Amino acid sequence: MVEIEVTGTTVTVQVVGGHQVLALREHITFDLANITAVVRAEVDLRPPWVRAPGTFFPGVIAAGTFRGKGRKEFWDTRFDGRAVRIELDGAPFTRLVVDVDDPDLTLHALRTAVAA
Repeated sequence: MVEIEVTGTTVTVQVVGGHQVLALREHITFDLANITAVVRAEVDLRPPWVRAPGTFFPGVIAAGTFRGKGRKEFWDTRFDGRAVRIELDGAPFTRLVVDVDDPDLTLHALRTAVAA
């Protein structure tokens, strides 16, 4: 699970608890201008094939960095319907798929911040 904070034009995704060990990352920072889309993640969405570094147990958890053809994605989800998908352009990652406490509130906050 992660906590997402918007400060000015900077977005910080803070990985919390034991997920830091599974994802091998504490946080990700990028600019609001890099966001191209923010939506609820599809429950059947799966990460790219190459995991480097991170954890993946099909249908249970995906946590860490995953690479595919022209993509570098960060995932921290348990595939339980609480994930948001953030599409990025010009940032170190091309996509984030992360679980949050309240997906609707997170979507609203990010969309409002991007529109401002």
